[in-house]
Amino acid sequence: MPKFNMNWIYVTIIIALGILFFTGGGDTNNSQSSSKGIAKTDNYFNFKTLVMKGAAKEVIVNKDENELKMYVNPEFIREVFKADVKTTGPNPYINVEFGSVENLETFLDTAQKEGKFNGHLTYENKRDADMINTFINIASILFFVLIMVFFFRRMGGAGGGGVFSVGKSKAKMYEKGNDLGITFKDVAGQEGAKQEVQEIVDFLKSPQKYTNLGGKIPKGALLVGPPGTGKTLLAKAVAGEAGVPFFSMSGSDFVEMFVGVGASRVRDLFHQAKEKAPCIIFIDEIDAVGRARSKNPAMGGNDERENTLNALLTEMDGFGTNSGVIIMAATNRADMLDSALMRAGRFDRQIYVDLPDLNERKEIFIVHLKPIKVDDSVDIDLLARQTPGFSGADIANVCNEAALIAARRNAETVCKQDFLDAVDRIVGGLEKKTKVMTAKEKRTIALHEAGHATISWFCEHANPLIKVSIVPRGKALGAAWYLPEERQITTKEEMLDEMCSLMGGRAAEELFTGHISTGAMNDLERATKSAYGMIAYAGMGDRLPNICYYNNQEYQFQRPYSDTTAKIMDDEVLKMVNEQYERAKQILLEHQEGHNALAELLISREVIFAEDVEKIFGKRPWVSRSQEIMKIENDNTEKPETPEKPESQDQSECQEKPETQEKPE
Repeated sequence: MPKFNMNWIYVTIIIALGILFFTGGGDTNNSQSSSKGIAKTDNYFNFKTLVMKGAAKEVIVNKDENELKMYVNPEFIREVFKADVKTTGPNPYINVEFGSVENLETFLDTAQKEGKFNGHLTYENKRDADMINTFINIASILFFVLIMVFFFRRMGGAGGGGVFSVGKSKAKMYEKGNDLGITFKDVAGQEGAKQEVQEIVDFLKSPQKYTNLGGKIPKGALLVGPPGTGKTLLAKAVAGEAGVPFFSMSGSDFVEMFVGVGASRVRDLFHQAKEKAPCIIFIDEIDAVGRARSKNPAMGGNDERENTLNALLTEMDGFGTNSGVIIMAATNRADMLDSALMRAGRFDRQIYVDLPDLNERKEIFIVHLKPIKVDDSVDIDLLARQTPGFSGADIANVCNEAALIAARRNAETVCKQDFLDAVDRIVGGLEKKTKVMTAKEKRTIALHEAGHATISWFCEHANPLIKVSIVPRGKALGAAWYLPEERQITTKEEMLDEMCSLMGGRAAEELFTGHISTGAMNDLERATKSAYGMIAYAGMGDRLPNICYYNNQEYQFQRPYSDTTAKIMDDEVLKMVNEQYERAKQILLEHQEGHNALAELLISREVIFAEDVEKIFGKRPWVSRSQEIMKIENDNTEKPETPEKPESQDQSECQEKPETQEKPE
């Protein structure tokens, strides 16, 4: 059988419309009748009688077929057609066959001389009229067909081929993955993830090395990690290193308004991949199509997403085999994926692409600084320490923002201060030096920020201070920058010290201004969340020790604890937060003079640094963990762990210490 072609439908439509037209659908007489009035067939004798009565308004003669049309005067319509003008229309006529044109002309001349016929006598060539009407009808049909062809092709989408290609895969195919021009050299950091996927590349290059020992190629690898960490870039690097055909598409490309389209696209994708094997299929944001079926809020019915997921499960590891086809996928919501999709045999490996640590941030800065003209003042080590918790995308944004800041001041190179300003702008927002504040408001903000700085300076486990500012940024009226400790685990003492530092702003307002304000709203929110995490998840409460009520069931509407337990949690949180608040007030009273001096310095200079705080309070009485890490790194024996990204505040803070609450495994 020949393959189906859309031209068949076009030809069928044209033939059907042509048959309809030539079999009566395009009758010229009927169309003229509807436009001018109804028609009636009569004999030649009655025609002569009506003419002699004066009923003829106009006579049109067709010589080729010996037919004539006599249009009737309005006053004779009721007599001739037995109906009124509303029924017959304004120009009804009668069709009459006659024998001789000469006799007809003689009769009409006689009637005209006698005053019985005062109308016009005209002649028409019906064949010419029919040809014109036929041409007009065919032209309208062709116009209609062209419109249909246009919309059919538009409905075919990016895949082309008309409306029937809607079930075809939209994956972009690269014959050779190295056409992308990306290799592992372009991926800075992520050494662990690169080592995991390196085996896939080695198998595609030399499969005999593994098959000789009885090994099998992993069928799939799932890249999991926060946004901006380089999951898609890593997949492109795998394709570039392997040099095999590479299919790339997004999980949303499977979703369509038509039922069954997603499953059809999945089957078509794997069909193309089998023909190109060995090859790699990369599905970005797979959570759009692989969401857990039990977590789908759609109740009942034939859900299109479930059908697409079922087709994907079958193609990845069903009754048939996909020899030489490797599936790679990326998502930052692995907890939402269906368990059947995550099992071994489909995704054999789950590769966690984490936020870069200190050394990895240095490597990423080196990569992104290559196209930027920097001067000698730029210290990559300092930039890496100033960007804890930044992803690769954030670091790329820092470099770009620094170049824009330097260009704005017409500089030839990008200096160290441009990078520091870029970090401040990304973390805290743009400075609003034009924002009008009264002297009282400015003093309150200075006391608030000085309170945070003082408490963090005298709490052993609080994050080290970098700088404090009372210049408004974004929605914040003030800002305090800290260097969060890159910890593997967080102890109760460390979390309490950080909570105490959060309460330092509100405590300073109450002690030294006599009132409290809304500036501490974000501090209170973070402290409360941290306290609830310690009590409900980490088991650090006095009355609820060693108990974790963490529940990852997204659509479960019942709490995993009773109302009595909830009341105990509320009491424990209230007690813990108030204890740290009283502790913060006690520390501020002990160092009241230094706090006031710090606040006055803030009012006069608006921005102060850790060196200024050290001049007022002296050196911190203990060595911070950052200093310990620096000492260890200098000895080349250890490197720090995952950093935490500072968070911005709403009212009086732009940046303080991030939450150290960790989710239990």
